[in-house]
Amino acid sequence: MKNITIVYWSGTGNTQKMAMAVAEGAKEGGNSVNVVEVQDAVKEDVVKSDAIALGCPSMGCEVLEEEQMEPFVESLEGEDLKGKPMVLFGSYDWGDGQWMRDWDDRMGKLGVRLAAEGLTIQNTPDEDGLAQCRELGSKLASL
Repeated sequence: MKNITIVYWSGTGNTQKMAMAVAEGAKEGGNSVNVVEVQDAVKEDVVKSDAIALGCPSMGCEVLEEEQMEPFVESLEGEDLKGKPMVLFGSYDWGDGQWMRDWDDRMGKLGVRLAAEGLTIQNTPDEDGLAQCRELGSKLASL
């Protein structure tokens, strides 16, 4: 059984829905999954987890949310995350997903083991999108 932490920021509820679906997939096999909003996240708990999922929608000019999520991600950059299984996810309204590609690259440079490319869903996830989120959680749990 793995200890998996999912940290997310959501402004409209779309990324929150994605986080809950990722958690459903990650719980397969009896894994312990802790889903927490970024303002309540404790860096040490995340670092000690067996696997991590981070979720944030695209903001502004395709960047992470700057008040809470960006500082949290920055705090993880000072930790040894080499080989740690991780997935990234988030919703967006416009653009082409550049924020997620940048985030994938950023986390890859930390040496994390990305289970898949970051998952992006435009606006509110439909049932197909939620299924993709559950699959993402399952992939994370399998690493």
